[in-house]
Amino acid sequence: MSDLVVQELEQDGEFRLGLTLMAGRKGLKKRITHPQIQKMGLAMAGFTRFINPERLQVFGNTEAGYFQTLAPDLQKEIIRQIGNLLLSCLVVTCNLEIPEILLREADEKGIPLFRTSLNSTDFIDRVTKFLEERLASTQNLHGVLMDVFGVGVLILGKSGIGKSECALDLILRGHRLVADDMVSIQKRPPNTLIGSGFEVIKHHMEIRGLGIINIRSLFGVEAIREQKKVELVVELVEWDTRQEYDRLGFEEEKYTVLGVELPMLRIPVTPARNLTTIIEVAARNHLLKVMGYDSALEFEKKLLRRMEEKGVNKLEVEGEVE
Repeated sequence: MSDLVVQELEQDGEFRLGLTLMAGRKGLKKRITHPQIQKMGLAMAGFTRFINPERLQVFGNTEAGYFQTLAPDLQKEIIRQIGNLLLSCLVVTCNLEIPEILLREADEKGIPLFRTSLNSTDFIDRVTKFLEERLASTQNLHGVLMDVFGVGVLILGKSGIGKSECALDLILRGHRLVADDMVSIQKRPPNTLIGSGFEVIKHHMEIRGLGIINIRSLFGVEAIREQKKVELVVELVEWDTRQEYDRLGFEEEKYTVLGVELPMLRIPVTPARNLTTIIEVAARNHLLKVMGYDSALEFEKKLLRRMEEKGVNKLEVEGEVE
């Protein structure tokens, strides 16, 4: 199960959570394992059975208003019960004044207690996106990820088959590199796959006989992307004369990553084939399919119409086309 350290919340700058640590610093190494937050309403009423300590807890105006109506002795008892839950993290929204007994309990039990000026709705929206991104499932694949005409194309194939060389040719044609050699793929809800490169090798490519090259330095920032949605998989395979390859495009193969099925094309490699052009056309064809136009299906419809017009069988028409 994916998790993150509470301290990452404090260090965030991208989602503008605006958190200030008020108490419980010794608990910053605790872990959060769920992307959904919980509000402390029922806990304020003394019902803590379904509180998950590994989820981020939010204390807002409603909870504060109810808490102030309680007698001092009951307030102490409620805070004691919350402290015994050993929560991973508690956030007070709207810059509310934090009860002194809650500050003391958080310090004593090592519960990181933050405050933010955001109201509960805005904070929950932002922190949920933060948690979904950081806790998303990931998978690393050996391949190359390119942005070709706006389509995220994942190029796979065994080592030495020419993935990086093909990607370099695509870059020379104006397309953009996302990652070479190792691609980190992250699943975003509900079924979106986002690919990126590893920090150490980001923007670099290995070309056999040439060595390691820096694409950003050679071609500028317009030749790279930090991340891209993965939409199409192209696998480069060695041409096998004994193997039958799809010639019409009716066969739809799928490649599964993190439970998400992606359309996949197997491209046989020979010295005479221009793989760069084939991948460009594959990306354009994918865009047409997304817009509702499938060339193979349209071709099949023409065949069927001709069969009806001439009263011949499908095999005769296909033989005539060949």
